[in-house]
Amino acid sequence: MSEPQNTASSDSRPVRLRDALRQARIEAADRTGVVVDLRDAEVARLEILNEALDPLFGQIPDHVDLFDRGISQGDTPRLWIDVVAHVMMGRDKRIYRFVQDTRFGRIVLAESHEIPAVVEAVTNYVARRMIEREHALVAMPVTAPPAAVVAEKPRRRGRFGIFVLGFILGALALFAFALFGNFPEF
Repeated sequence: MSEPQNTASSDSRPVRLRDALRQARIEAADRTGVVVDLRDAEVARLEILNEALDPLFGQIPDHVDLFDRGISQGDTPRLWIDVVAHVMMGRDKRIYRFVQDTRFGRIVLAESHEIPAVVEAVTNYVARRMIEREHALVAMPVTAPPAAVVAEKPRRRGRFGIFVLGFILGALALFAFALFGNFPEF
């Protein structure tokens, strides 16, 4: 009688492990789904902010090419304003964080739950960058591009000529040394 119980318990153990593995896989898929859902929510919020910035970027003259706005999707989705400034979501995924990368590290320019506050911070940043551009252009006047200068090729002496000159100088040095030097006799 004890044998049937053993077989029943040995048969039930793989079934339980299989069920536990299946349940663990389902839970892992749910967690992965939550992460994907959070990333999708971040991208959606950044797209809403991007649309709110359309009027601002519509006012920038076409000849100003400082800004390259776009959303990058990766581990951390970002709304890029230019090469060094972007908006990303904070740790709680509800707060917008406008940051600028500098050679000394990352500077937080603005943080807010409200889109209008972030739009205002980006507007101020864009205005400051355009003023910096104007100052740089005034400090360095634009001149006419120089005419194409045809560079004259330097005259190259052949390598063979250098070899011959070295050979002659070496022979003369040996002759002078033999003539004036004291060689021991063998």
